[in-house]
Order: sequence, then structure tokens, then C-alpha cells
Amino acid sequence: MKKKACEEVGIASFGADLPDTATQQEVLDVVASLNANPDVHGILVQLPLPKHIDEQLVLSAISVEKDVDGFHPLNMGRMCMKGREPLFVPCTPLGCIELLDRTNTPMCGKRAVVIGRSNIVGMPVALLLIKRNATVTVCHSATQDMEQVVREADIVIAAAGQAEMIHGSWIKPGAVVIDVGTNPVDDPSKKAGYRLVGDCVFAECKQNAAAITPVPGGVGPMTIAMLLKNTANSATRFFEGVCKHRAEQTGDAVLDSLLPSWSTLALGALATATAVQALFKAWGRTPSRGNR
Repeated sequence: MKKKACEEVGIASFGADLPDTATQQEVLDVVASLNANPDVHGILVQLPLPKHIDEQLVLSAISVEKDVDGFHPLNMGRMCMKGREPLFVPCTPLGCIELLDRTNTPMCGKRAVVIGRSNIVGMPVALLLIKRNATVTVCHSATQDMEQVVREADIVIAAAGQAEMIHGSWIKPGAVVIDVGTNPVDDPSKKAGYRLVGDCVFAECKQNAAAITPVPGGVGPMTIAMLLKNTANSATRFFEGVCKHRAEQTGDAVLDSLLPSWSTLALGALATATAVQALFKAWGRTPSRGNR
């Protein structure tokens, strides 16, 4: 679907289809070659990876300036920080926010519940909602009385990956529900032998919800649309000279080139504080925290 969508909007799409037996180094070599290719403005690693591959290492190896999936630690980290903006936001969470914006759903001051805490959807979308001044609760496998928590939400983001776990009785009248789940359930009437359902019981939840996304056909297409948007934005930055290819740089060199000048001051302040602490320790004293 992604390749087809790229063709429709004029984005050249190509990749490397590696076997399950590919080594970690082989995967890293492919990423390195794409990083070095000036004709590539976006790199996407299809997750999940085989168990013998270090997913975090592979995602970290992608150039932060080509990380159109938004999973590079620098992009994720900046999304967590107030007053910082990442180069890219993960596509599915970004699509959820886009849906809320396009339906004129207010987020500021509203109670939002995110069901699921994955790195791909749950945690990023919770952070995006916080940035939009929503009051956010994240529910997970250890949440007690989840039904009651969800029932208080003005906005529900269902991203647990559990087929039809959320019933209509959980949804407050007038709430907006975005169902991210895509779960196969047995259905002999279908040619494939199954059908796809969301995390919500759609027929029940739509009775109370002011708006709800279907599965399939809801968040999925929005995820692809946001991937295309991120890629287009990346290309624009390269063509305008905002970003430059750093094929010869890796790791700390890229990080150093992206950090603003105040980072040096912050490190200097930290070093000074450490030295002062050591001095007090040598004197057998600790600095007082009172009289401030």
C-alpha cells in the first residue's frame, strides 16, 4: 500500500527486501547505504524485525534527517521535551492528531485516554496530546478499573492491539474515538478466512461516540498519508538547504552538528556543578538547600 501511495503522488519508492536470516550487520549496511544516497530523503524500516536483530540499534543508525518514521531517539527525545520540535513525528500518532484537527475536535483542556503504551503509537500519541494541552491518562495491562477510566474520556485513542476489548458502555456520550487497532478474527465467510476488527466493538461504540474511525479504512490510510507528508517535508528541507547530507558522519558527529550552541553551556554548567559537589565532599560538608 505504501509503494502504491508513493506512485500516486510522484514519490520514487525503492527498498531492500532482506530474508529473515539476514544478519544485523547486513541490515545496518543497507541503512548506511541509504543514509549515504543523496537521492534518498526518507528511510523506513518495516517493523517488527526478526528477534535476532537489535531493533533499537537499527533505528538509531538511520540518519535523523531521513527518519520519516519518526522513531530515531533524537526525534523521539525532542518530542518529549517542552519547547522542542522533532524533525519528524511518528506517522500513526501524527495521523491521529490530524484526524482530530480535521474533525474540529478540541483537545485543549479535554480529558484524553490512550489505551496502550507502545513506542510506535501509545506513548507518542500521549505526548502529542499533552503538547496540545489535553489532560492525558495512559491505560495499560496493569491499569485497574480501565472501563471507568475510559468512560471519563472526551477523546479515546484505542491502541492496545486487543480485538474488540472496548465496548459501547465504556464510551461517554459525545466522546471522539480513534481506533488504531487492526486485529484479525476468524471469519469463514471471508475468502482469507478472517476479517479485520479494531480494539473497539464498532457497532456498540458508535451509538455513544460523536465520531469514531472504522477498521479497516480509518487510521491506516492516515498513517500512510503522514508518511508521505513526512517524506515531502524531508525533501523540502534538503532542497532548501536546511538539512545537508552527512554521509561521512555517524553517531556523535551527527549529534554534535544538530545540537544548538547552548548545549555546550549546559555541559559546562554541569561540569562546574560536579566540581563544586566534589569540593564540598572533600570538606566533609554538603551544600545547604535552605535559605533560598
